Amino acid sequence: MTSLSDIPPTVTVLISGGFELAYRRAIPNFEQETGIKIETRSGASQGTGPKTIRYQLDHGAEVDVVILSNEGLHELIGAGLIAEGSIAELATAPLAAAVQTGAPKSDVSSVAALTQTLLDARLVVMPGSTSGLFIQREILPALSVADRVRLKVYPRGTDSAAALAAGEADLALGPISELVNIPGIEPVGALPDAVQLVQTFSAATVATAKNPDLAKRLIAFLQSDKAEAAVRKVGMEPLGSGRGSAA
Repeated sequence: MTSLSDIPPTVTVLISGGFELAYRRAIPNFEQETGIKIETRSGASQGTGPKTIRYQLDHGAEVDVVILSNEGLHELIGAGLIAEGSIAELATAPLAAAVQTGAPKSDVSSVAALTQTLLDARLVVMPGSTSGLFIQREILPALSVADRVRLKVYPRGTDSAAALAAGEADLALGPISELVNIPGIEPVGALPDAVQLVQTFSAATVATAKNPDLAKRLIAFLQSDKAEAAVRKVGMEPLGSGRGSAA
């Protein structure tokens, strides 16, 4: 018979797509090193509807740690959902474009090239979170193509990547970390500096966390050199201990 002492302690994480691939690479090492079990749930950094992190927390999700874009995190802080002093910046990721594997490599290397690529695309897909909001509100109007690009917005970056892999679209836009090492798609480059958004992804303890001490250990691990290789593997720049400052 299993006793309570035999059950490993658990930390519940609610994470957006931008840092998730790096996180998934790093977590097995943390669990093996500490004996702490990680339960992972997914949500969008920003946007509307039940798939967002904010909606899930507002509707009673029991979570210890959130990992998301700083834009989304600031909304959670404003709503009083984050424990004071618990925020830690983890990594940055620029916006990039991807095509279906084997398709011609679209040119996004300059503003003019990006503009033409967007206009030529049968369908452009993107997440409806922080990156997608920026693309719709800032990039497309700046390029004067907001009403001329055929686009579809999905709740999550995983959804838009899946649509591209299935051949439903010609181009996917989003953080580079959501477009690498995904079967069926391949990145073609970062967006030009003039229309670039380099997102910062951070971790924080939820104000109602049941295991705040364990949450702190997990966040420290994700900031440490032990997670750096996983972060760099997905095209992100680490901002852990000694490399960045807290949000």
